[in-house]
Amino acid sequence: MTKITAAISAVGKYVPEYVLTNKELESFVDTNDEWITTRTGIKERRILKGEGLGTSYMAIKASEDLIKKSNINPEEIDLVIVATATPDLPVASTAAYVATEIGAINAFGYDLQAACSSFLYGMSTASSYIESGRYKKVLLIGADKMSSIIDYKDRATCIIFGDGAGAVLFEPNSEGLGLQDEYLRSDGIGRDFLRIEAGGSIMPATIETVKEKKHFVYQEGKTVFKYAVSNMADVAEKMLIRNNLTEPEIQWLVAHQANKRIIEATANRVGVSSEKVMMNIHRYGNTTSATLPLLLADYEKELKKGDNLIFAAFGGGFTWGAAYLKWAYNS
Repeated sequence: MTKITAAISAVGKYVPEYVLTNKELESFVDTNDEWITTRTGIKERRILKGEGLGTSYMAIKASEDLIKKSNINPEEIDLVIVATATPDLPVASTAAYVATEIGAINAFGYDLQAACSSFLYGMSTASSYIESGRYKKVLLIGADKMSSIIDYKDRATCIIFGDGAGAVLFEPNSEGLGLQDEYLRSDGIGRDFLRIEAGGSIMPATIETVKEKKHFVYQEGKTVFKYAVSNMADVAEKMLIRNNLTEPEIQWLVAHQANKRIIEATANRVGVSSEKVMMNIHRYGNTTSATLPLLLADYEKELKKGDNLIFAAFGGGFTWGAAYLKWAYNS
């Protein structure tokens, strides 16, 4: 009996029209273009503007892009997973709403939250559903409206994050393509260094928590950077060793777009040359759950059937991991 693997068969994306440049940031926070570019590699980021528009808006747009490009019937989708750190509402599932809005009326849906590792964890989850044989089409969306939880007076965070969404469709594959291996990790020590203090069950929202800006992202940058550099590089290297892969056999490194120096450190560890490293951080900044699918969408035309892709991500919590995937189609 042929083994069924889970392969990505289509991708889609959406980024807001509004571009927040480093130059504009200079007008309301103590920073400058050279300082931001040197430390992060970011030149601009997209910001979702408009009353009542949240993460679901971008997730729907990315899904509609995927559906239009692949010409699939949304009614055939079995499951919708929205990987996000910024759901529309604290209780109601963003994924359930997205599924309904895109016409996936036969799908069930739920949100998955693992900070910047959410999409990577979602790849594992979506693939497991496909490999079980119970489901044929799983739509995985990475989407975040980070501008909704950022204090634009905080230089440590406002220069980093942007808004965006990317979507991929997982389907069964009998050619040995798709997800090959994964290594996912977490360490609870991370919540001391990257978090939103208020708004959860420990510290519910009050007038005081709002006044004290406890509903915005707090990051201890140096500590997070140190953990991210070592852990992303470690797990990416593990993927190569476990699968007996050499540098010439790797076509692409698909790394979370948090900081250009972290991406380069990961590439150096696995010995991958710069031309094999997917990079769009200069255009979008860190879009959290959306970075990996946005990379796939931006580089889709360069991907070839059978290409070996190494994914790596690191996020708050701490959460991190790597995956090895064989690309399943030519654009």
